[in-house]
Amino acid sequence: MYLTNLAVVTIENDVLVLFRETNCNNFMKSRRDFLLKIGGSALTLPLVSALTPAEAAVLPETSPVADKQLRVVLVGLGSYAERVATAMKDCKIAKLVGGVTGTPEKVGKWSDKFGLDKANFYDYKDFEKIKDNPNIDAVYITLPNSMHHEYTLRAAKMGKHVICEKPMSVSVKQAQEMIAACKKANVKLYIGYRLHFEPYTRELIRMRESGELGKIMHVNTYDGFKSGNPNQWRLKKALAGGGALMDVGIYCINGARYATGEEPIWVSAEEAKTDPVKFKEVDETVTWQMGFPSGVIASCSTTYNFNNFERLYVIGEKGFVELGPAFGYGPMKGRTHKGEMSWDTTKMHQTWQMDGMADCILNGKPEPNISGEEGLKDMKVIEAIYKSIAAGGKKVPV
Repeated sequence: MYLTNLAVVTIENDVLVLFRETNCNNFMKSRRDFLLKIGGSALTLPLVSALTPAEAAVLPETSPVADKQLRVVLVGLGSYAERVATAMKDCKIAKLVGGVTGTPEKVGKWSDKFGLDKANFYDYKDFEKIKDNPNIDAVYITLPNSMHHEYTLRAAKMGKHVICEKPMSVSVKQAQEMIAACKKANVKLYIGYRLHFEPYTRELIRMRESGELGKIMHVNTYDGFKSGNPNQWRLKKALAGGGALMDVGIYCINGARYATGEEPIWVSAEEAKTDPVKFKEVDETVTWQMGFPSGVIASCSTTYNFNNFERLYVIGEKGFVELGPAFGYGPMKGRTHKGEMSWDTTKMHQTWQMDGMADCILNGKPEPNISGEEGLKDMKVIEAIYKSIAAGGKKVPV
């Protein structure tokens, strides 16, 4: 447990309630009411704000110092990389220091916008020169899916830690090679599972692990959106490896896995395609079931064809958790058999993610299922789903 500038307020319903100090003058009324409810002795404490489970998960043991920050360069300066860069402005122990791009004019733009040293920018052609830069500890690969494998292997050879966006590759074989390369180089390989650090998701996992939900009986996950530009790389199989399933369906797979705490042993899947021109190369809408060793069956679906399609619903013998939105960038919403969920939604998910990953690398914090092996498990399910589609929906072992 990490207790930095904290005061223990109370133990209520067997739950330790922790608070951290703040200088906020306009303290929320709900916090005052809470303090009044738990007794006058608590009123002698400094004004405080609640510490969420996810915050406790990434909070370092001591205040971060410059030589204990994980210095990261982003490989591929597209729209998602810009989101990560923006989120990292609020990081404490992860620091953005540069980037890799094939567009020279982006160097000046990014340097000015994010206050980065131009000496830490590279072209794809001279990517290997990063090896000689002692001011770079890790690379975060935010390139199209089919390029993850190549740049992970190249980064590993340079002795740099690797963070790779999901899906980690376009095949099980590639994923296995990425894991092997990073192990050989003795560097970390993490997959960009930002939700494993996000408060609502962390609470769902906590409730399942603590037994509050009882035996898990059923899981329902779906995620999708209406894809726009027909010329985007996500609709090109050579770059994306697949369509909706690879892009957002992976959230449904991963969500069902952390909702059950099990690994699926079989899948059965079908694809629906309403626009065979736009989605000529990749899948449009996929619906599938996953069977788990305990007997639980997860019903899942993903699409590139319509919006307002995002949910994770877990039913147990003792209770339930429903998140919706469940997988997007936020804000998240949720409810349980105990009532509405309410956690901190002010931070960008990638802020939680990058500080959390930095804490794992720098301070040996246990990894919350973000390793290359975790990514490989999702890739095995994805390949099984595609095999089932090709076999007309027949049940396929994972």
